[in-house]
Amino acid sequence: MEKTEVAAVAAPGPERLDSDGNAWKRAGSSDCDEADSDLISKLPDDMLSAIISLLPTKDAGRTQVLSRRWRPLWRSVPLNLDARAKLPGSPAHPHTVPVSAVSKIISQHPGPARRFSFSGFHAGEFDAEVESWFHSRALTKLEELHFCCHTRINSSSGLPEESQRLPLSALRSASTLLVARISGCYFPNDMPSMNFPVLTQLSLIYVSIPGDVFHGLLSSCHALESLYMSGVCSTTGRLRVSSPTLRSIAFHHWPSEKAAQLVIEDAPHLVRLLIPYNSQDGCVTIRVIRAPKLKILGPFLPVLSKLLVSQGISPVSSANWMRSVKVLALRSSGYALHAVLNILRWFPSLEKLYVIFHPHRYIEMDKEDDPQYDPLHPIECLQTHLKVVVFKLFVGHEKQVNFARFFVLNAEVIFAASLFKFRSDPFSVDYL
Repeated sequence: MEKTEVAAVAAPGPERLDSDGNAWKRAGSSDCDEADSDLISKLPDDMLSAIISLLPTKDAGRTQVLSRRWRPLWRSVPLNLDARAKLPGSPAHPHTVPVSAVSKIISQHPGPARRFSFSGFHAGEFDAEVESWFHSRALTKLEELHFCCHTRINSSSGLPEESQRLPLSALRSASTLLVARISGCYFPNDMPSMNFPVLTQLSLIYVSIPGDVFHGLLSSCHALESLYMSGVCSTTGRLRVSSPTLRSIAFHHWPSEKAAQLVIEDAPHLVRLLIPYNSQDGCVTIRVIRAPKLKILGPFLPVLSKLLVSQGISPVSSANWMRSVKVLALRSSGYALHAVLNILRWFPSLEKLYVIFHPHRYIEMDKEDDPQYDPLHPIECLQTHLKVVVFKLFVGHEKQVNFARFFVLNAEVIFAASLFKFRSDPFSVDYL
């Protein structure tokens, strides 16, 4: 099966297999007849090349058998190569090529490559092949890299049981990379200094990285706009972010024995800070030192999250906390109204509030020492800026109804409130 796929993608020939496995021969005399009715082939080469570059790897390679006109086009367009190692017991993915085909495809394509994705392999597998691929001419000017090692997560520590050392050869195209996604890997302590002048999107998933290496990595990204982190483990327990270009950060910390701290030191253009993590995990601290344009924040649990906002080394007064934030998302069972209201005091300019009610199995309660709402000391955003309140996964038990009633009675400028009652598994819903 794999030999057939290698041949079909990498080299044209007089005989091919169709989707049913039947052999057919390309009749050279029919090319002219087909050309009369083939409107797509009448398009200019640059347009055909653009179409081929967007096709999955197998389909792009198979265009060589359409006619003599199409035969050289695949090699002239940037390579889009998606390879996946087949895990035991799992079916082959229809749009990826097997590992055995990668070397031949890369050897027959002159490059450059628009995208290279390699996933499904275990740590230590295909190390020699990977080095050969990344040193090939075809991948010299790579624009998009997905390097995803398959790993199991330890249920007690929340950390990968095994990780792939990130091959430094994978970053040979640092000067041309636009998008990078690294999963199931660890960054070595002796990571050399890098330069990513055009990288705009970086995703790190189940990655172990020394704190100084992480800080140096971000410092080398001079055009970075989006940073996604899920299950990222720092040896120091702290991830420091300083970037003059970042506009969006998503930080998902999985439950583990180790506490995690995300420190936004200096992000002058940061607009979105998304922090969806497990509702039972109270081991995360988000510290914002400087993010003057931050507008969108959340979702998080008020009674478990630790959100520290400071300027320099001195905490600012609560009256000035996060005045730039316009949209806030919170998660709640509806049992901790006062905890939510105390959070709202931090955001006097808030215009839109999302409250995502989670299932009863995670019920948080107001603490006895939580300040109670006092109408003589109103919450500024309720009186002035708040225009929209959206409740998601609202099931209508008494506590949630009282929760909703408070906003109806006390928020003077609410424009609309939307209530959504779920009818299926709430864990299948994308929260925000």
